[in-house]
Amino acid sequence: LQLVESGGGSVQAGGSLRLACAAFGLTFSSYHMGWFRQAPGEERLFDAASSYSGGSTYYGDSVKGRFAISRDSAKNTASLQRTSLKPDDTAVYFCAAEFAYGDCCDGSSAPAYDHWGQGTKTTVSS
Repeated sequence: LQLVESGGGSVQAGGSLRLACAAFGLTFSSYHMGWFRQAPGEERLFDAASSYSGGSTYYGDSVKGRFAISRDSAKNTASLQRTSLKPDDTAVYFCAAEFAYGDCCDGSSAPAYDHWGQGTKTTVSS
């Protein structure tokens, strides 16, 4: 089982970047998917989550209105469209998968996730 992130990079403040997370070796439609970030020396923070069906999405307060999570079951891929990026968004971004025992919670708890990708770095310059 593997989660592989892509789409990180460098961008100026106000710009946009889209992250993708390709899932291998799992039944994608059975997993909630989440995105987290971690800046150097800081804890891992929740950004966004999508329920296993895609019917519910959740966002951290700092990204509401700027980030949008989506999933494509045909491609086993979860994406995070990020707009109006700020220097504070500079971090390594991780996708994660949590086996879905049903619709539950808001996806913001990192320990609830079963599998993690290796992360992809985003740098936002002012």
